[in-house]
Amino acid sequence: MPKPLELTSPTFKDGMPIPIAYTGEGDDKAPPLHWENLPAGAKSLALLVEDPDAPDPANPQRTFCHWVVYNLPVNAQSLPDGATLDVLPAGVKLGRNDFNRQDYGGPMPPVGNHRYYFRLYALDTVLPDLNQPTRTQLLKAMEGHIVGETQLMGTYEKAHHRKH
Repeated sequence: MPKPLELTSPTFKDGMPIPIAYTGEGDDKAPPLHWENLPAGAKSLALLVEDPDAPDPANPQRTFCHWVVYNLPVNAQSLPDGATLDVLPAGVKLGRNDFNRQDYGGPMPPVGNHRYYFRLYALDTVLPDLNQPTRTQLLKAMEGHIVGETQLMGTYEKAHHRKH
């Protein structure tokens, strides 16, 4: 059996808090990510960063999207600390997140401890230029092309909301 697609970060483990540098309270930069065990037939990768707990984990109303990345080449195995379009591999496209911008938008939950899912999809195609798609538009474009997926989940609660 081939090993399953795996996504990790050297800065936080699955289910653990995301360091403040990677949040809206810190440097608001994307955390470094690493993946391995791409499935056979993968031709490109897509990454979505989502918060299903918005605005309040006690009463979630929507999934808030923090980053939309697609057409990552299969020969890339990682994203560097603070990745922006100018350092991403050639051909990578960015969509529009729910902050209405293309770059990564770090966690900045209004209330409570939220979960942030870094979802990596292996696709059997390289997608056309979708002209800054939203999360929903990218998911629709990927339908029928996903040959593998994995996720890494980190949590975050704003510093001044934490109970000491």
